[in-house]
Amino acid sequence: MVTVEEMRSAQRAKGPATIMAIGTANPPNCFLQSTYPDFYFRITNSEHKAELKEKFKRIYSQQM
Repeated sequence: MVTVEEMRSAQRAKGPATIMAIGTANPPNCFLQSTYPDFYFRITNSEHKAELKEKFKRIYSQQM
């Protein structure tokens, strides 16, 4: 039977810990919510779906 102390020591790393990097997770590009629906429909070649695009704009304007 395994004791609690043996289980804890088996789950822990032995030796010194190393921090490889410290940084932030900021994306290299940023889109404003007000312009995102236009951008999205342009890159997905869906500009012809005007009704859906307007609904998408309404959803984004409610979140602001």
